[in-house]
Amino acid sequence: MREYDFLVVGTGISGLSFALKAAEHGTVAVLTKKKSENSNTAWAQGGICCVADPEDSFESHVTDTLDAGAGLCNSQVVKTIVESAPKAIDQMMACGINFDRQDNGNFALGKEGGHTQRRILYSKDTTGKEISNKLLKAVQECSNITILEDHFAIDLITTEKLGIEGKNSVVGLYTLDESTGKILTFRSNTVVLCTGGCGRVYLYTTNPNIATGDGLAMAYRAGANVANMEFIQFHPTCLYHHDLNNFLISEAVRGEGGILIGKDGNEFMERHDPRGSLAPRDIVARAIDHEIKRTGEPCVFVDITHKSKEYLSERFPNIYKTCLSVGIDPANDPIPVVPAAHYQCGGVQTDIDGRTSLNGLYAVGEVACTGLHGANRLASNSLLEGAVIAGRALDNAINNKNNKNKVSEQIIPEWTSGNAEDVDELVVIYHNWDEIRRLMWDYVSIVRTNKRLKRAATRLQNLRQEVQEFYWNFKICSDLLELRNLVETASLIVNCAQLRDESRGLHYTLDFPKTKNSSQPQDTVIRLQK
Repeated sequence: MREYDFLVVGTGISGLSFALKAAEHGTVAVLTKKKSENSNTAWAQGGICCVADPEDSFESHVTDTLDAGAGLCNSQVVKTIVESAPKAIDQMMACGINFDRQDNGNFALGKEGGHTQRRILYSKDTTGKEISNKLLKAVQECSNITILEDHFAIDLITTEKLGIEGKNSVVGLYTLDESTGKILTFRSNTVVLCTGGCGRVYLYTTNPNIATGDGLAMAYRAGANVANMEFIQFHPTCLYHHDLNNFLISEAVRGEGGILIGKDGNEFMERHDPRGSLAPRDIVARAIDHEIKRTGEPCVFVDITHKSKEYLSERFPNIYKTCLSVGIDPANDPIPVVPAAHYQCGGVQTDIDGRTSLNGLYAVGEVACTGLHGANRLASNSLLEGAVIAGRALDNAINNKNNKNKVSEQIIPEWTSGNAEDVDELVVIYHNWDEIRRLMWDYVSIVRTNKRLKRAATRLQNLRQEVQEFYWNFKICSDLLELRNLVETASLIVNCAQLRDESRGLHYTLDFPKTKNSSQPQDTVIRLQK
């Protein structure tokens, strides 16, 4: 039994930001299933939103966010997060994080789809890596924080599971220590899920391999409310190349003048939206999907050849270098791109302070559904949300410290594997993993139908049973845990999609192509039925 004041799962901007603040109030354990630098944050290219230009305003940022969210954003949440941005940026810079500046010392501001003003702070085209590296360095230097790498969180421990009466509360979690193969028990009254998203549930994604919906699946199994998982954002421009199938061509490229064209060299976005190549992502992704299906071509292109090599190598050094490595010179060649799964706008339902429906459990970042993104995320709002909500979650946890659950260590049982055997056929896991990802891409991607969703639901139900049998009969390993979470997350996406009989934002279905006229559109909220 290991006991900490705060348990944080994940080492992205949300987890590290929370840990740094929490360390001033107690002991903190930060768990990550791989190495500390492996996070969705580290992969972020574009930047982080903040009103920093005299011609911009909080009201404009709020309006753009609400417009992108297709009527499903929580307006008060949007306002709070947008207005908290300057303070969040100041705190980042206090940790040594650098954002690019103009010659006059002002922030260099980028522009992305859905934004009416330049308000994206960035560090070249590797903003996430800059944020991740500096926050991680600060965490590693903090004596009150213990980082536990290669520790895969398996399941939350709740009072309901322990047979304790009263409101269901989280009191710890079980974790696989991959270095020893042992299952460890962690005790805490404050558990914070910062596990990122679930992009790997799809065959094609811009996400790293770690994005398997772990925190979402854990919270759902524990009884937490999950909301709006039908809204999976497909980034319009993933590099189309057989050697690099998940490399992102940042929306910032279009923000600096890149235009979407077909193989014939003609621009096509203005036929779909007057904002052209800088329309919100749901519109652009559907337009590209339409063009690919209409022409039979495997991809479309981002054309930024009107910019010089010097400019591109300075503004987008990582993208430029990576394209050159596969024989594409963006200064001379349009960049081939296709849509790919990128960001989950739904997640574990929380309030503005990151509180879930379970006492003691917080969710921050992509794993959570705060109401900021609605039915479609506005570009570069995600890093901002993670930084702001991390601080608010810590404040809430501190203010409620007198209401913590007094569960003694003796009540929490140690993990037992019973008669479970070592996994003898990993090929079964890999086969099921591949089947889930192909199924989701074919039936539950950019354009959906009732028939496809029904087929997906039926097959996923069978797969869940297969995986569950495998889980109980064999000893735990990371591949099995990821498969278990992957099939759970896929089912949540399909189940939510089946409940929304309209097209809104990222959820587009041919059976209900119109958006319902409603002054108060409803979230799709589901919970495990026991």
